[in-house]
Amino acid sequence: MVLFYGRLPAYRTLQPGAEGSDVRQVERNLEALGYSGFTVDDEYTWATAEAVRAWQDDLGVPETGRVELGRVMFADGAVRVEGHQLDVGAAIQPGQAVLTYTGTSRLVTAELDIDDQRLAEPGTTVRVTLPDGRRVTGKVDTVETVIHSGSADAGGDTSAETRIEVTVAVDDQKALAEFDRASAEITFTVSERADVLTVPVAALLALAEGGYGVEVLDEGSSRIVAVTTGLFADGRVEVTGDGIVEGTTVGVPR
Repeated sequence: MVLFYGRLPAYRTLQPGAEGSDVRQVERNLEALGYSGFTVDDEYTWATAEAVRAWQDDLGVPETGRVELGRVMFADGAVRVEGHQLDVGAAIQPGQAVLTYTGTSRLVTAELDIDDQRLAEPGTTVRVTLPDGRRVTGKVDTVETVIHSGSADAGGDTSAETRIEVTVAVDDQKALAEFDRASAEITFTVSERADVLTVPVAALLALAEGGYGVEVLDEGSSRIVAVTTGLFADGRVEVTGDGIVEGTTVGVPR
């Protein structure tokens, strides 16, 4: 069986005299493969049959000039074989599945608690950390509610858990090329601050009077300056305080 690209599934044998969108679909694929001498339209002519014979000759199958039902299947684009449903040599019954396939784009999926659904709006930009430590960006593609059935307890009750399943599309597909099934970490941005001053979280000092301060180092001397903290992220924290400006040197305990 040969894979052609198209949205309309094969449902009949095509031969001279046939007309319809499925004819155009086959002719479009033949043209893309380099066969010529026919017009891409809704009519299966004798010219189309000649192109089909040339295609069949290249495939090494009987040159009938017809596209028999079962010779081709259609998919929207390139596909990836995911698994086989039968063992080699097994008898195949009509309509029986032989294999399963997916698209070729690799996706990242995650499950969130129902309370975190607000983080996963479609189109939201996220950061994905791959198993080798590399970081790539992605966007939330789909968000679905799934229910996991639990095991029955001694009383016969079965508890179910509702979760949010998020699918993330990654722009840099090359970064995912070496991974088929692997674990990854998805980071959602809860809030952002632009044009702020940050220091390492480890630089914060708890003050006796309450709150936090940092040790400011200046020409061999140091002093403790009280600061107001803001957003925490990636091991750093937003701070504001008297005399705290860009380039201020602060102490970090070793």
